[in-house]
Order: sequence, then structure tokens, then C-alpha cells
Amino acid sequence: MASTPADQGPEGLPGMAGDLWQLIIGYLKQETLDPLKGLLRFVAFGLLGSLVLGAGLVLLFLGALRLLQDETGSTFTGNLSWIPYLLTVLACAVVVALAIRARSRGQRREGV
Repeated sequence: MASTPADQGPEGLPGMAGDLWQLIIGYLKQETLDPLKGLLRFVAFGLLGSLVLGAGLVLLFLGALRLLQDETGSTFTGNLSWIPYLLTVLACAVVVALAIRARSRGQRREGV
């Protein structure tokens, strides 16, 4: 005997369609919104971390510059007053080179 919508309970076909719609919406939320929320959280923490790290490095190098200028006595005075700036820029270049090297090493491991 064939099953008719009336045999499927009080809801029938409209109830099944509503259940199907809720199932589809739940699946789409689970498979799209939840991963996107995780990705957004990952990107937000990455951006926040890079901003804090960048600000910390700026303050560190500024402190190193002031240390070279103030605590070296008369070593970097007169015509040699540019040397603390050069040393600070070189230290920044070393940090940038190390970051680029670490990034490229990570890409080689991933096979990119």
C-alpha cells in the first residue's frame, strides 16, 4: 500500500518540508558559518599579535638607539653622532632578514 501525506502523521508534507528546510539551514550554518568564525578568530588574533609585536620592536629599537646615544659617553659625539642611527638600522635589518628567512623556510616545509 502506498504511503500518502495523510498517513505520515498530523504534519504531512508541509511539516516534512519545514523539517527539511531546518535541516538544510542547520547544515549550512555548521559547514560555513562555524569554520568562518574560527578563521575570523585566527586572523584577528594574528593581526593583534603582529601589531603588538611590531609596537614592541619599535620600542625596543628606539630604546637601543637612546641607549647608544646616552650611555656611550663621548664615543658617538661630533662627527660620529650618526653611528647609533646606523647601528639601529642595521639591527632592524637583521630582524627583518631573520623574519624573511623564517617565513621562507616555513614555506619550503609546506611545499608551497
